[in-house]
Amino acid sequence: MATEAECGWGTPAGPGTRRFHRLTYACGRARLRSGPEAMASKILHRLRRTITRQEKEDGKVDTAGLDADVLDECPESRDLVDDTDGLSMRLSGTLSFNSDHEDEDDDVIDGQTFQASCDLELSEHSEDSKETVENSTGGECGQGNLLTKQLQETWRKSHVRAIPQRLAFDVTDASVVRDKASRYVVYTIYLIKTGTYDQNPAIIYRRFSDFEKLNRRLRRLYHEEMQDLVFPRKRLRKNFAAETIAKRSRAFEDFLSHISSIPDICRCSDFLEFFYLRDLQVAQKLTRTGFYQPALAMWTNAWRLQDKLGASGTSQHVLLNLAGLTVCHQELDQLLEAQEFCQQAVQRLESQNTHPLLPAFLRAHIHLSWKVGKDKRQSEARLQQLPDTEAIDQKGPSLKELLTKETLS
Repeated sequence: MATEAECGWGTPAGPGTRRFHRLTYACGRARLRSGPEAMASKILHRLRRTITRQEKEDGKVDTAGLDADVLDECPESRDLVDDTDGLSMRLSGTLSFNSDHEDEDDDVIDGQTFQASCDLELSEHSEDSKETVENSTGGECGQGNLLTKQLQETWRKSHVRAIPQRLAFDVTDASVVRDKASRYVVYTIYLIKTGTYDQNPAIIYRRFSDFEKLNRRLRRLYHEEMQDLVFPRKRLRKNFAAETIAKRSRAFEDFLSHISSIPDICRCSDFLEFFYLRDLQVAQKLTRTGFYQPALAMWTNAWRLQDKLGASGTSQHVLLNLAGLTVCHQELDQLLEAQEFCQQAVQRLESQNTHPLLPAFLRAHIHLSWKVGKDKRQSEARLQQLPDTEAIDQKGPSLKELLTKETLS
């Protein structure tokens, strides 16, 4: 028979009771609050009462000296300290505790597994425990289903939310060009607005020397903004190798993405010259010489470039670009397109009654609106209200004359 010190309960006990008492004593003064801890306390209490009752029936223990509290009460939760981790280890993993409830499977307590590990035939209490566990598991599954629905709803809302647009650069082609005694690579770069389907991407064709020139000037003017940017170096050999061209293409994409994200750089003349100022100058020369079809292609691409790069609506380049589009469409007898671009210019100059190009745009808009059968009364009234009386004179400089005389810088 076990001594009082061995049992810890003040009375002799059988082998089953001693094993249970060791497990209970190993729990220490664990504070069992709620959830899996409270469930474990109930199971241990039922197990303890069942062992005592069985040994009483077998005559292995004298219950005369046992206190009634020993048989009917489990340790009060206020007298226990938290040792759930230790309890779980000592029960050989048959009980699993997860206070954070992060994994549903870790919160399930299987009554059958606990029964087999203890080698006790506790059918009645095992069924009760199993029912308690199933109810607890059902609650966890309900919470899991609710969480799944919430995640799905959040995904649907984020999926339909508008994706912010940004400018992307894509080198789509690189061609080796022979020019007399020299040979160089021309890179084809597409400017595309991401976040939506861009039907009208802008295109530029640039050489390595063009990129190198822009990089050198920007590093001199914006040293801090450019110091962390890696630019491909010149090579004495293998400049036309496929590997070299591919590496430079990716480096150029990163280079353009970086500089286009800095507002100060986007407004500098070197940046504008690299992207569209050169195209505007060529388009202006073609318009002066009467080559309206190629000039229109240059004006159109320059207009797309300014749109992608977010050029100011009333800047000199934007207004001259609109003038070039209006003149070329008109000369090619595309009056509807000419009227639409001219109207855009008039709208952009709505608050600038003293702009030198406004009278010419108003006269052109009146003439084109009459040709295509659209309302021209608002432009006529505005032309009459201009402070400069010479603007009313129909013999003033036309939009084409102002366009060819203007110096682009």
